[in-house]
Amino acid sequence: MIPQSPGGASDTVGRVVAQKLSEHFGQTLVIDNRPGATGNLGAALVKNAPADGHTMLLTAANLVTSPGLYQRVPFDPVKDFAPVSQLAQSPNVFIVHPSFAAHTLKELIDLARAKPGQIDFASSGHASTQHLAGELLNFVAGIRLNHIPYKGGGPALIDLLGARVPVMVSSLPAAMPHLKTGKARGLALTSARRSAAMPELATVAESGFAGFDAVTWQGLVLPAATAPAVVTRVAQAAALVLSQPEVRERLMGLGYEPVGNTPAAFAAFIRAELARWPKVIQAAGIKGE
Repeated sequence: MIPQSPGGASDTVGRVVAQKLSEHFGQTLVIDNRPGATGNLGAALVKNAPADGHTMLLTAANLVTSPGLYQRVPFDPVKDFAPVSQLAQSPNVFIVHPSFAAHTLKELIDLARAKPGQIDFASSGHASTQHLAGELLNFVAGIRLNHIPYKGGGPALIDLLGARVPVMVSSLPAAMPHLKTGKARGLALTSARRSAAMPELATVAESGFAGFDAVTWQGLVLPAATAPAVVTRVAQAAALVLSQPEVRERLMGLGYEPVGNTPAAFAAFIRAELARWPKVIQAAGIKGE
């Protein structure tokens, strides 16, 4: 179950991994795209699915941000799912049109402090990981960039490239072609460390904000009552798939970093993300739509 329309980040990663898992298990793995309610529709369906290991959720950040965005969420991120493995992650990146005055993140922050609320930044949508990354910078830097939500990263990039919006927080895979051709300028990655896909780009953390980490990620979870042996078996299969050179090359070429960690490590990551976002969401006054 992928709670996103075909073609998005989760769908891209999910289809690469699903093909190899099908080969590994010798069974057809069917992709079921169920977009809606910021991913919560698909999550609720998997929560209530039989706990036999045959229905998996390819989840992303909505699993950990929804509790801070909505008064009522149809699942408990910790109690209703058994974490299997984080599959991949990719940085987001602060980018600007080449004509924009800022050439570094520090220069962007200085401009934002001089003009609070007057500099717009685009994202792929309200409460997206890119939106939250921008709000996290507002929070830690004490600035006020004005968020402009778009209906997808594509339309936002079109306006950034056309200089109709000066700044954008984009996923790295979407931004890479334009950064390489000089049609956009990268200021900083939102990940804790640099990306092998574009190692020349510094991180927000390197720019003076230690601990800054706001990535786009994908992972597998199963219904909570799934037998631990089944969870372990699927996790081991995912790790094996993600260790294959052709899978790693495919994902890294698209700007994703393969992970393939253990259920315990993925559970710890989910708990850390659940603790990270509520204060940012509250400070920015973000509500679910």
